[in-house]
Amino acid sequence: MARLSRYLLRLFWSEAMALFAVAAFLLFLIQCLRLFDLVSGKGQNLFTLIGQALLGMPGLGVVFLYVCLGIGLGRALRSLQTTSELGIIHSNGLLGALLRSIGLYTAGGAVAVLLLSHVADPLGVRATNDWSSSIAADLVSRSMIPHHFTSLGGGVSMVISGRDAAGNISDFFADDPRDPESHRTYFARSAIITHDEQGYVLRMHEGAVQYLTPDGRFSQVAFKQYDLPMDRLAGDSSSYDGISQAPSYELIATALSTGNWDPNVVKTLLKRSGEGLRVLAICALIAAIALFPTGRRRSELPIEIVVLGAAFIERAFTSYLVGPGILGVASGSVVLLAGALVLLLVRLRVFRSTGLQRRAAA
Repeated sequence: MARLSRYLLRLFWSEAMALFAVAAFLLFLIQCLRLFDLVSGKGQNLFTLIGQALLGMPGLGVVFLYVCLGIGLGRALRSLQTTSELGIIHSNGLLGALLRSIGLYTAGGAVAVLLLSHVADPLGVRATNDWSSSIAADLVSRSMIPHHFTSLGGGVSMVISGRDAAGNISDFFADDPRDPESHRTYFARSAIITHDEQGYVLRMHEGAVQYLTPDGRFSQVAFKQYDLPMDRLAGDSSSYDGISQAPSYELIATALSTGNWDPNVVKTLLKRSGEGLRVLAICALIAAIALFPTGRRRSELPIEIVVLGAAFIERAFTSYLVGPGILGVASGSVVLLAGALVLLLVRLRVFRSTGLQRRAAA
């Protein structure tokens, strides 16, 4: 790699990573502020708060890293313009080195975003869910006081008649009114908190689940054994999506071993891959706008506004302009990338023609 290319790559990455570090730190603090009441309300310590906030960072990184990459590239090119280095690069016929540097920078950024999207974010979601399940188990376990009704949050209440030193619970009862479509009641002759491949569960024996619908209909299902996820009992009635917390290599391995490519798995893989396309689109747009030196004396539109505006438009297209295949999950990126490439090719042709005319005149 030529010295100029190394210099340009270092300049691009230093601008992008400085912005990314500031944005990540601010978002981490916001995550901590958001989780303070939730974590402290469940009796957890500061380390749990920090750990939960850190596990959520890969998902946030997927959202804002490509914006930082675009702004970093734009700032670096504007800086080269201000110091007249951009004009020197063009006048000395070094445009190819500049384009190669931008291409390597864009490819590296796309790989970083894809690693976050395909691996780090799903593993972070999985670890968060496992940790939340452990917190829920701890909360329920500490709340089980014989012959005392205990509130677990969200209107859920429970009571037990006894608990021995081995953790065996006798005469368990819980009332869960959170679902407006079905008021549930659980009772069992015995129960115990245990852990399986799905996480922490309350394993009940010799009991029943009762349902009461809004129109007053009542039903009961008796069971010999019933496993109730602890996170559902402790205040989170939503179910976790197994696909969203599985890294892409696991989804692909499962699909190859079974020969069954679930449409939801394919859509998830395409959606994660579309994050890399966002990097290509935003960097191509910034290159098309700021790659060439200008003699304008008036101030130009701040590059940060350009990147944020492009990101907003891209998200709007992706949300409302749905098509087949990759267009179903990244239509905005495809449209933005196509427009950026057309603009870049046009400007490259115009710039070269101008240069030839100037040489001929000389």
